Amino acid sequence: MPSLTTPALQRPSTSAALAQPSVLALIPHALAVLWLGLMAGFFGTYSANVNLAMLQMDGATYATVQSAFNQNVRHALFFSLFFGPPVWCALALLAAWREHRAAWWRVLGLVGVAYVLGIVFFTQQVNLPLNYATEAWDPKALPADWAQVRDQWSAANLWRALLSLAAFAASLATLVWRCATHRAGAVPPSIR
Repeated sequence: MPSLTTPALQRPSTSAALAQPSVLALIPHALAVLWLGLMAGFFGTYSANVNLAMLQMDGATYATVQSAFNQNVRHALFFSLFFGPPVWCALALLAAWREHRAAWWRVLGLVGVAYVLGIVFFTQQVNLPLNYATEAWDPKALPADWAQVRDQWSAANLWRALLSLAAFAASLATLVWRCATHRAGAVPPSIR
């Protein structure tokens, strides 16, 4: 028996209703991944190279060089890179609000929150006080615990390097997941 409904009145299937995101909608997501990757590279390079070189310096040289690094990293480009990841994550989530039940969407939201708490807030609470202490040192009359402060700063930066690497990997996975889900025309898995 022929169907009484016309094709125009039939409800579209879920996979057909799930449109491929436009390139424009993917831009904030891709920029979140890029910014997270840049920060992972920054913190990772510092931990794997600069911190190791600093271990070989005497106290006066360490105090001078670390203070110079701390003072010279305070500029608009660094601030835009440092504070950019959660902004790009938020913009990506807003641009894809219709997909807020998708698991990739929620994971990207967790990445943004993890960056704010584990990088931005952690830096404010741990690294910046150590920076200010180092900048206040007189290289000719270092405090007795200067090496301990150096080691604390290095450990704190290693934490930032590892967390930012994990955030970058997770954000990249969400972008691949998002595109693969749409390309396959499947209903994105959701977290309930």
